[in-house]
Amino acid sequence: MSGLRTGVLAAVCVALCAAIVLPAARPAPKPSPQAAASIPPASSLANDPKLIEDLVYANRILYQQEVLDGFGHVSVRSDKDPSHFLMSRSMAPALVTSNDIMEYDRDGEPVDAHGRNSYVERYIHAAIYRVRPDVKAIVHSHSPDIIPYSVTGTVLRPVYHVSAFLRLGAPIFDTHEGFGDTDMLIRDNKLGDGLAKVLGSSGVALIRGHGFVAVADSTPIVVYRAIYTQLNARVQMDGMKLGTIKYLTPGEAVKAQAIVEATVGRPWELWKSQVGKIE
Repeated sequence: MSGLRTGVLAAVCVALCAAIVLPAARPAPKPSPQAAASIPPASSLANDPKLIEDLVYANRILYQQEVLDGFGHVSVRSDKDPSHFLMSRSMAPALVTSNDIMEYDRDGEPVDAHGRNSYVERYIHAAIYRVRPDVKAIVHSHSPDIIPYSVTGTVLRPVYHVSAFLRLGAPIFDTHEGFGDTDMLIRDNKLGDGLAKVLGSSGVALIRGHGFVAVADSTPIVVYRAIYTQLNARVQMDGMKLGTIKYLTPGEAVKAQAIVEATVGRPWELWKSQVGKIE
């Protein structure tokens, strides 16, 4: 009788253990085919994988260098269709991966959104690419170091050789002039065209009470320009506290820009190494 009781108790214990352990051992549920298809892999874009990789690095680097935070964005011109450009879906730059990159047409509209949201201010990029065939990459930042220059009339000018691309100063786009009271965002092509017109042939333009836009003919150079636009703003502010600044002359700026931008690969590789491996 005691043997029977022992057998029953053993069977009950086995059953209880199975009830506790087996559910925990189940594999995590897989996403439905529809959910998996909603975000296509980066390989679905017909662009050079290196172009996409550099775009992801640009987002991560600019966050790490505190030029971008939860806001701001970076784009590159498509190498397959020059009238199109690539940019992340709407998300924090520090979190961007290759699978978040989307293609946009010349009007700033997504080619195939797959249900993903886009940045409201994508029209900044569309407008500049339309009128500047020399531009291959664009950064838009809300850097607080830049804001004082956008609202006081104090011109942001090159204080030292690594910011020589500022040349005679960064022009300022004021949305209130010609557009009245807005929400301060470049949310359509009319505003985008207005910004592109003020930018002209410059490498950087400020946006009143908003931030700045930097452009260049490559991803590494636009990242460098965005970083040193912010650093120059800080150095210039410090210099003005001490006295009258002697800025770079136009001739100095041309010569310094040529030599510095020819060696941008050096800091670019450093910045990439600081970010580390990306997805």
